[in-house]
Amino acid sequence: MAISLSVVLLLGIVLVVMIRSGSIKTGPAVVAALFGFFLAPTGMGPSINRFMNSIIESVGQINF
Repeated sequence: MAISLSVVLLLGIVLVVMIRSGSIKTGPAVVAALFGFFLAPTGMGPSINRFMNSIIESVGQINF
């Protein structure tokens, strides 16, 4: 849960920065957010979640 919330917060911040800088307009941003919202409960949602968790775990294991 904490990882999911962190990713959502990070992606939200990136989205706001992109909208404010003019890189992405509000319309496409809303469509992308709605796409993600409606994609989550489908059969692909858990697979995407597992994939993101494995990436986060891999990055977390890197020692600097």
